[in-house]
Order: sequence, then C-alpha cells, then structure tokens
Amino acid sequence: MSTIEKFNEHVMPTYGRYDLVMDSGSGETATDENGKKYIDFGSGIGTNSLGYCNSEWADAVCEQVRKIQHTSNYYYTKVQADFAAKLTEVAGMEKVFFGNSGAEANECAIKIARKYSFDKYGKGRHNIITLVNSFHGRTITTLSATGQDVFHNYFFPFTEGFIFVKANDIDDLKAKLDDTVCAVMFEHIQGEGGVNALDKAFVDAIYELTAKKDVLTIADEVQTGIGRTGKFLAGDHFGHKPDIVTLAKGIAGGLPMGACLTGKKCADVLTSGTHGSTFGGNPVCCAGGLKVLEKAGDPAFLAEVAKKGEYFRTKLSEIPEVDGISGIGLMIGISLKSKDAKEVAKACLDNGLLVLTAKDKVRLLPPLTISYEEIDAGLKILADILK
Repeated sequence: MSTIEKFNEHVMPTYGRYDLVMDSGSGETATDENGKKYIDFGSGIGTNSLGYCNSEWADAVCEQVRKIQHTSNYYYTKVQADFAAKLTEVAGMEKVFFGNSGAEANECAIKIARKYSFDKYGKGRHNIITLVNSFHGRTITTLSATGQDVFHNYFFPFTEGFIFVKANDIDDLKAKLDDTVCAVMFEHIQGEGGVNALDKAFVDAIYELTAKKDVLTIADEVQTGIGRTGKFLAGDHFGHKPDIVTLAKGIAGGLPMGACLTGKKCADVLTSGTHGSTFGGNPVCCAGGLKVLEKAGDPAFLAEVAKKGEYFRTKLSEIPEVDGISGIGLMIGISLKSKDAKEVAKACLDNGLLVLTAKDKVRLLPPLTISYEEIDAGLKILADILK
C-alpha cells in the first residue's frame, strides 16, 4: 500500500491534497519520498518562516526537547518567560496568552473583547464587527466571525454576535458601529480572501471611530505577522497599535503555536480560570519561537524581507500573463489574465515549484529567508508555465 493510499484510508478527507508526499526539507527546498526537489514559495502557508530545518532553529528545538518537552501551566518555565518578554517587546504590546493555532488566538481575542465590555458596561454590548471576505479560523466561533457565506453552512447553529461590514466602506462601518458593539476585528491584508490590503483611510477610520466609543480593535495578524510584510506586524505599515493582536503561522518556525497579545487596556481582563490551553506555551515551541524572533525582530532582516518583496513584484510585473499584484512584502497575490490559478498551482508542483492560491489568485508566501537565487529559479518555473 502506498503512503497516499494508507493516508486516505485512515485520515479524514478534510483537505484537497496534491499527490505529493513530503519527506524532508532543507532551507527553502522540500524533497518528496521519491527524491524530487521543490522550491517552496508557500512555506507551509506562511508557517516555515525560516525555511526547512534551519540549523540554529533545529539546534534550539532539539536542545529544549532533551531538557523538558512539556509541563502543566500550573508551573512556570524560563523559556516561556523569555519568549513572552521578547515577543511583547518586539510587537510593542503588554501581555500575551499562548495557544496552539490562529483560530485559538482569535478565540482568545473574542473572549477578551467580550469580557472587557461586560466588566465595564454589563450585558448587551457583545457584538463584534468583522469584515466581509475575512477569514478568522475554523472553530465554530471563528467561522462565525469569518465574513464569507461559503463557510456558514453545515455546522448550525453558529455563534451569534458578529456583524459584517464591507471592507474599505467607511459609511457601512459608521452605520453598524452602534452601542451593541464591543470590538472591530480585521486583517490588514485579507489573506484567504484574496491577498487584499485594506485602504489606509479605512484603517484610520476604524481607529478613530472605535476610540470615541471605547470599542476595542483586534488585528488578526495570523498570516500577516512575524515579519511577513517587511514589518514585524502588518499594522506597522498603517501607523496604528491595536488593543489586541493575534499571531500564529510563522511564529515558531513550523511548530504549533498561537499567541494573543494585548496592550495595557486589556492586559488583565482574563483572570485565573477564565481561559486556558493544555499545550499553550509549550517549551519546545517557545524555544523555536525565540529563534524566529532573533531574525524577525531584527530591523535589518525585516528591511531585507521588504526588499525581496519588491524584487518579486518587479520580476512578476515583467510576465505578460500577470494582470495585477497585491499584498505587501513577502505576502503576494497574483491576478492572471486568462489562466486558472488552481491549474497553474498544479502545473508548478509538477515542475518543482510549490505555490498557493487564494480565491482566483496565485498566492506566494515564501520563507522569509529565501535567497535571490531561489527567487529567480522559482520565478523562471512560474513564468514558463504562464507563457
């Protein structure tokens, strides 16, 4: 029985998988079980932020796993303390709660927003505004928060308390930001929604209007954070600091980690017994996260990420089939004139290049450490397919 046959016999069919069995990886290149190599422009959907098996990262993880791999959150660990201190410093936030995924981080943010409002104003001020075309996770509540009708099926009843506003429509935001709202939750760049950045004027309006009503701002930086856009947080491009930031994906270099960070206003909203996670702040994940922050917290490294993003855009704009390029930094959406993005992604895989899709776009989320030589090699494959 082949690996794929064994897999399909025993694993639930919740993903539209490609016929590729990953076996190993090094740097920005993955190798399948037959020895074929692939340049990776997807990095596990933006998760392998330092590429595959970065030596410093791997050494730190292995050292920690031989020291202590897990302990209950009834106790303290130095590695979690060190990671929390560094993460809050780099992000410019006050405190953090650690979970295991972006969905968990967003669940935490939703709970903080509702408890903040309940503690201060009582019942009835629990609604959270999110944006049409957003994506916030796959739990019942984060699906409910996701502003895409395609996800609001099968799992009824969905969690109540979410109001959808059209992205970049300030009038719609003003009309729906009433006295029942406790927070506005948004992605600066809607990743799964098509790699579309919000207008700065709309982001400015979110902060201006919420400040007048003591409504919290929640920036979902699960896909955009940890240096992906050439700033540590995508929000840094827009000049505002939210009350709550959620992170995951690239935060621990490929290990399961999510984080919900707060500013001073919400730092002590969650108290003993109001939230928890068995594996949250796992020592091994924290050790990996510390190594990621050594890179992603370095302004010189982030400047290079931004430079690589511009290099990608310059090269992509020279391909006749490319109709438009969206996103910021190394978060790139490619609109095509005539070809189907999913068919292009499959052809790329057949030719040794891993890319992603988002809506009708080809999506690129390469490792932040990718070299210019690898960029050129991967873009040559893509350009040949798009001819």
